[in-house]
Amino acid sequence: MTGLTAELVVDGRDPRTPALAPNGRLLCYVLTPTSRTGDHLDTELWLVDTDGVVASRRATGDTATESRPRWSADSQTLFFLSDRTDRGTPQLHGLTLADGTTTTLTSWHAGVIDHLPLTDPNLVALLAENEPTERDARCARDRDDAIVVGEGEPRARLRLLDLRTGRVTTPDVFADRHVVEIRQRPDGGPLAVLTAAGADNDYGPRTGQLHLFDPTTGTAENLGPVAADARSLAWWPGEDGWHLGYLALTPPVLQAGTALFDLAVQSRVLRNRTAGLPMCPTELCQTDAAPLVVFADGLNATLARLGPTDLTTLSHHPGRLDNLTATPGGEEIAVLTGTRYQPANVHLGPPTGPLRSITDSRPELDGIAFGTQQPLAYRAADGLELDGLLVLPVGRSASEGPFPLVTIVHGGPYERHADRLQLSWSPSAQWLAAAGYAVFLPNPRGGQGHGHHFAAGVAGRVGQQEWTDILTGLDLLIAEGIAAPDRLGIAGWSHGGFMSAWAVGQTDRFRAALVGAGVVDWGMLAATGENGQFEAALGGSTGWSGIGPHPHDAVSPISFASHIRTPVLIVHGAEDTNVPLGQAVYLHRALRHFDVEHEFVIYPREGHSIRERQHQLDVLHRTRAWFDRWLRP
Repeated sequence: MTGLTAELVVDGRDPRTPALAPNGRLLCYVLTPTSRTGDHLDTELWLVDTDGVVASRRATGDTATESRPRWSADSQTLFFLSDRTDRGTPQLHGLTLADGTTTTLTSWHAGVIDHLPLTDPNLVALLAENEPTERDARCARDRDDAIVVGEGEPRARLRLLDLRTGRVTTPDVFADRHVVEIRQRPDGGPLAVLTAAGADNDYGPRTGQLHLFDPTTGTAENLGPVAADARSLAWWPGEDGWHLGYLALTPPVLQAGTALFDLAVQSRVLRNRTAGLPMCPTELCQTDAAPLVVFADGLNATLARLGPTDLTTLSHHPGRLDNLTATPGGEEIAVLTGTRYQPANVHLGPPTGPLRSITDSRPELDGIAFGTQQPLAYRAADGLELDGLLVLPVGRSASEGPFPLVTIVHGGPYERHADRLQLSWSPSAQWLAAAGYAVFLPNPRGGQGHGHHFAAGVAGRVGQQEWTDILTGLDLLIAEGIAAPDRLGIAGWSHGGFMSAWAVGQTDRFRAALVGAGVVDWGMLAATGENGQFEAALGGSTGWSGIGPHPHDAVSPISFASHIRTPVLIVHGAEDTNVPLGQAVYLHRALRHFDVEHEFVIYPREGHSIRERQHQLDVLHRTRAWFDRWLRP
């Protein structure tokens, strides 16, 4: 066994978005570097023969960002996006398997956002913004480019590419709405089209509508509004005609569990097919008959088939199942999944299992010693059942405690710690375990995996019961002799960063904290973050709700800054639009005002996630050094 290094963490390559050919004989996936060294993320397309006779091979040889592999109905052509010609501007390409040639199929100046090969072999549906006009080019050249908010905002439009002529046409449908997703009926019928009023994440997700579009006649029909944040369209036949399903937030609040909605197209009857379930649907996968549904189920995952009246469980899997793809008949699936000590790889098999791994993208981790990871189950103060994970220091057992312990809170809050390998550039359990720390990964209420009501419990009440949920688990680990009560740290990114900032304003039990891209003022975030209305649902109010104090003031860490005595490491991306940098500046200034020991680090060019290699390395080294400084004897 060898030791874990920061370079091993950030220099890996991970498979993404597997696409199983309709005939089931080939699979394509995107191989994506964990970090970026230049201005562009150079990805690769790889092909795998599902029978295992021929080794995996690269589909293309260009240096480019390649993404979104999709197969033609006859499995003979692989369509994908690539910016090989003009970096940063993806175009549609086609790889013909018979002769191995790759053809550039579009030259759309604005670039192609997404695509869907249709059952008509001559047509591909595209999503792309409008081409710049001559006036646009002139204004950009002359710098006469004032932005009038609400006018000329970029929106994805549905377009049709005729492969025979290379011509792209834009049907005159959906008015000025932004097209989010498309899915064709399995029998070659109309396209289901999901639209929003605009591409703005703050406003668009609450304005979704569902449409039908006939690519033969060019006509469209509006099926009406959908619940917030709708996605993952799928068709299936029923005794009463065709049904159309999608995943969306359970109404009426925006902090809620995701539900599977079933629309009978002919009668317009809409049903929530997952109401009351103690699981959360994460993906809906279309087949010719009944669709497949992936559920976050506590720390693990469940795969089910949606029948006319019920859900049939097909298999259970440890950790997560992501990017599910299936043959048209649904008899074979491919998915990304891993284990506690192995990163996610592409797995293949029947939906009932077992699944076999057909990729091995991180062989360099095979000889690494990892800390023992074990699931936790306990009850909150009010009796609610909770779960989480404990990762012990490498080479140590629980009986050798107590250990210095860092609590890492997940983001979202509608996310979760699943029972999978806890290794990434952000605060991660195995990175800290390699340095001798025990790590507690709690799943407090508000997260995914326990149904709608569990998730909705924090709406307008962030930092309340979710905070006591975390404390209850921490006290349990102290009582069991695993955590040293005088050597506790807390860390998190995004909502986890909020919880870290919240924690040190509520207690002095922690000797060090890491606030990564964290929220410190919910009113400010609702006003300036890209998901403002969702943030307002979490914080409970907005600044324009009248003269304060407002409900969000009571759940904002900045309101308790005068109580903080714990040393805090603040790290944030300079270009973060999800949780803007101003949140970190606000905390920094407050801590400086109250003379609290802290370090404030800004990463240029970075958004909500840190992408550049040197920055990821800095996060890893700086995080461990910070906790070493304060938690070591």
